[in-house]
This record gives sequence, structure tokens and C-alpha cells, in this order.
Amino acid sequence: MNTAIRLLACLPWIVAAANAAPGDDVQITWHGQSFFEVVSSKGTRVVFDPHGIENFGKNSVSADMVLLSHPHTDHTRVDVLANAGKFEVVKGWKDQKESAQRVTFNPIDQQFKDVRIASVPSFHDDQGGLRRGINTIWILEIDGIRIAHLGDLGHVLTPAQTRPLKYIDVLMIPVGGVYTINGAEAREVARQVNPRRMILPMHYGSKVYEDLLPVDEFLEEQTQGSVERVNGNSLTVSSKIPPAWRIRLLSHEPSKKP
Repeated sequence: MNTAIRLLACLPWIVAAANAAPGDDVQITWHGQSFFEVVSSKGTRVVFDPHGIENFGKNSVSADMVLLSHPHTDHTRVDVLANAGKFEVVKGWKDQKESAQRVTFNPIDQQFKDVRIASVPSFHDDQGGLRRGINTIWILEIDGIRIAHLGDLGHVLTPAQTRPLKYIDVLMIPVGGVYTINGAEAREVARQVNPRRMILPMHYGSKVYEDLLPVDEFLEEQTQGSVERVNGNSLTVSSKIPPAWRIRLLSHEPSKKP
């Protein structure tokens, strides 16, 4: 099945998402880099791209399902999770041991408990994967909220890739350049997706991790009041609350109570 057919297969889901019934609160927690933890109102825990970078500290994170965007070690450290062996791991790629091509895309469109997931094929660079290989964009539908995690996206989106990303509520997007799109490119991708509720920047440089560019370039040209710095690394989102678009900057550390 070619990429275009795979993406067209997502269209019925897109139509359904536009008319999704309101759900309860979804909790989103950021653990640095591209490592996010999403918890449904029923307690189902979905984790994206866990890492073991010590600079971000150690957090006790458990999962029911782990989604991995690409086979690089700072996105695949399932061993750091607290409940080893008790979660399902879904890779965005297939290993091709007997092929000259090391990995290929793994098309996913499935239900897991009260969560639905789908994959959109993309690349880790702007040369069709020749430099850094493939990358998977994950779409997660949970309690009436649609979340897109862009992994280590390395290019602006094609029209075929943008189509499945309609009606996204929460966009998790890399902005730190070097290995992914930079701030200016991330602004363009954000315009392409046009999320209804919020953008959560990820995979950028900070005081504890200086290997990437800071978030500043991505924040250029933003209007006053469109950027919110969250006290802590967690927030909730609900489809019952009318959309109010903004960029939300999470800390990699839990909230500091006064």
C-alpha cells in the first residue's frame, strides 16, 4: 500500500472527528524532549517517545501504551518506564532485516481501550529520509480531543500529510532545529495544521539541555497574549470547553506550589 492510499484511509476518521462527542478532561504531562504522557478520563496512559536524558531528571512514569516515532535512542527508552512489561509498544516503523532498506513505515489505525491511534508517514529530514531516516506522526483521539505528536519531523508538511491532520486540538511540535525543523519551519507547520486549541512546543534547547536551539525563534511574530508559560509540566484539556487557541510552554519539572 503506497503512502497516498494509507493517508486516504484516514479520511473517514477525520470526518468522524469533526463531529466527535464531548468528553472529560485529558491530562497531558511533558517530561522533556519529545517525551509526553497523556492520560484519559478513564485512566488509560499513552506515552510518546520516552528518553533517558538525565538532565531532565527522573520521573516515575507508567504506561498502558507507548508510541515510538522513529528508531533513535532518545525516543525509544521504554526501559525508563516504571511498569516494565505491562504496556504495549507500538512502533511507527517495521524492521526489514532481510532488505537493503533498514526500516519501512508501519501503517497504524487502531483502537486501544478508550483511545484511537493512527500513524502518518513523514521523514526526519528534508531529503526524503536520506540523512536521518523516517519519522512517524502520531494522531491520538482521546475523550473527544485529537492530539498530533510530530515526533522528530524534519520538513514542512505535504498536502497529503496535512489532510489527516485536520481538526487537531493539540499539536506537539519540535521547534529546536539541528535534528528537526527549526523555529521558522515549525511556525509554517503550525499554520499548516492550524490546531483548534493549543500548541505544545517540544524538542528544543533549555537551561538543562543545550544541544538544541531555544524556543525563541518559534515564538517570533506571535501576538501578545498568544503565549502562556505554564507553571509546571502538566495541564488538562477538555472538549467541553470552547477552543481558545494559544501556545503553551510547559516546564519539564512539576509545578512549584507557592
